[in-house]
Order: sequence, then C-alpha cells, then structure tokens
Amino acid sequence: MWSIRKSYDSINYIPYNTFGVVLGTSKYLHGGGINAYFKHRIDAACFLFHNKKIRYIIVSGDNRERNYNEPKMMKKELIKKGIPSHCIYEDFYGVSTIHSIVRVHKIFHQKKFTIISQKFHNERAIFIGNCLGLDVIGFNAKSLTFDSKIQLREVFARIKALWDVILSSNK
Repeated sequence: MWSIRKSYDSINYIPYNTFGVVLGTSKYLHGGGINAYFKHRIDAACFLFHNKKIRYIIVSGDNRERNYNEPKMMKKELIKKGIPSHCIYEDFYGVSTIHSIVRVHKIFHQKKFTIISQKFHNERAIFIGNCLGLDVIGFNAKSLTFDSKIQLREVFARIKALWDVILSSNK
C-alpha cells in the first residue's frame, strides 16, 4: 500500500512541510495516569519542530464535552516543551481522522502537510489524505509494544475510513 512508503520513522529522511498535524487523543487514561500515545505524539511534534522539519503545528482533536478538550491539552503540552504559542493552531472539530484531514485542507488551506501520530494511525490518515487528493506524509510517533484493544479498534477504523472515503467521493 502506498501510504506505508509515505510514513517515516527517522528525522533524517522525512522531508520538510510547513505544517505538521497532531491527531488527537486523550492526555489521560480512563483509570488515571498519562496516556503514552498522547505523550509520544507531543514528543514527536516537538522533535520535528525543533529539527526544522515543520514550521507550524495544528493540534486537531475532540472537544465535544465541556471538560474534555484534546486540542487545548495538546497545545498546553507543546508550549511547556518550548513551542511558541503563535506557531500552534487549534482545530476543535477534529472529531475523527477524516474530519481532521479534511479540515486541515478546507479550514487551514493546506494540501501538503505532515501527520503526526503512531504508525498504524498515520497509515490510515495518509490513505484518507491520498484519496482526497492531498499530498500528505506521516511521522511515526513512538508506539506501544502490543495492544490488542488498539489493534482491534484499528481494524474497524480502517473499514470506516474506506467507507468514509467512498461516501465523500460520492458527494
């Protein structure tokens, strides 16, 4: 699949894009503690920024509930790690991967950007971006070793992504 060839693990090989897009996830686990997926995505975005592989960061995620705001949580962490606030844009309506990708194009007017998430998520996001005619690549944040719950969720998420792409092409 061509989305795999557009997914990078190394800072040495990833090309520069003006914008990097951090896909949302919760900062905290349901039982308490920091979500490792969140931490690794923030670290990856900082790494790209500080190594001048991106100039601006869009944090895209869910904020449908009053006390839950993924973009605000991500922006706060990025600022703590030395990213200037004027380099961070918040997308509060990235309620799904396809919404995040479409909104980067339609709201932020970007056709070419770097997606920042774990490899399994980047592959799906790149697939969606390619189907929408966008020139996207992914930078793979560190992942967890084996998480059967996430792997099962990803199977259904990929089926949904295919369905979403088919529906959006019929509009």
